[in-house]
Amino acid sequence: MQTEVVKLDAHKANIAKIKEAAALVDAGGLVAFPTESVYGIACRAETTSLIKLNNLKGRDPDKYYTLHISQKSEAKKYVPTVGLKAEKLISNAWPGPLTIVFELDDHDIDKQQISLKRGVFESLYKDNSIGIRCPDNPIASILLRLTHNPVVAPSANVTGQLPAADAEEVLAQLSGQIDLLLDAGPCKYKKSSTVVKIGKKGLEILRPGVYSQAELEAMSEVKFLFVCTGNTCRSPMAVGIFRKYLAEKLQCEVDHLDKMGYKISSAGIMDMASSPASAEAIAACAAKGIDIKAHRSRALSRELIEENDFIFAMSRIHRERVAALSHEAANKCVLLAEDKDIPDPIGQGQQVSNNCAGFIEEAVKKRIGELVI
Repeated sequence: MQTEVVKLDAHKANIAKIKEAAALVDAGGLVAFPTESVYGIACRAETTSLIKLNNLKGRDPDKYYTLHISQKSEAKKYVPTVGLKAEKLISNAWPGPLTIVFELDDHDIDKQQISLKRGVFESLYKDNSIGIRCPDNPIASILLRLTHNPVVAPSANVTGQLPAADAEEVLAQLSGQIDLLLDAGPCKYKKSSTVVKIGKKGLEILRPGVYSQAELEAMSEVKFLFVCTGNTCRSPMAVGIFRKYLAEKLQCEVDHLDKMGYKISSAGIMDMASSPASAEAIAACAAKGIDIKAHRSRALSRELIEENDFIFAMSRIHRERVAALSHEAANKCVLLAEDKDIPDPIGQGQQVSNNCAGFIEEAVKKRIGELVI
């Protein structure tokens, strides 16, 4: 077999030629193509094609390949339930040089077995997990969008050899063994994508690559903000209570939440000059085994609003202030207690603060129950 080489301009893609390549993949052929990391081999996720790919790569058939998608929204087709950290990582890192290994529960695995063809399911899932990559390269995106079948795409090299970062390196290893090579010059990074596994316990890098551990942790951090008036009563209590129940849901210590990538903070629409939580709020939380004595107030700002993913307001006036400071971020701000305001207990004695803490606790438990971790 002679490998056909099609030269392409990465900045002005020849759609007709890429469409021919996609048809070849759909017919069971093997096509090498560029990504932003290294060249890959596009292969239809089907048994006969995968046997051909395994023989070419010299790879153990028990090892699974990564599904490649043209746009990040396609991940939902293969991972019905995506957790908060994975959602954040998808939002920040895709398209890009990152392969994410998703862990699925038994219910979602059963759903996938029903919704996908048997050969496709068996090709993509192993041990209740699937690896997915969304490359940031126009030719790769078009090729994947034009195929009519799920596509896996390992690096274009023989197992044990260095991945190919340009067309010449692909041909040096695979000439005569692949059907077609889409040559768009050297890849941007010239190194493999990072492979990360993400689940309830956080991030685990399975293969180092373009992104570092620190970069991935920053891109996947989920931030919650609670807003009240002076940031000395309701919102500090909400933070303490939320941290308690989120830790219970994650089955970790409260002090480990930051390390696991969850940041919970609060602010007030009035600037109270770094005041501590009220004595009544501290006592109300202490009665629930929660310590908020270290809290210091801070004023709400546009920057604070925009850097957080979820914003819970104690009342409508607080939600309105959030919207006034950042129109774009207004849709991520909701009332903590759904359609009810949580009254301000300031200056009304310990029992009122205790009642307020109880009201907040019930609202927080409901919100925590809604989160997909």
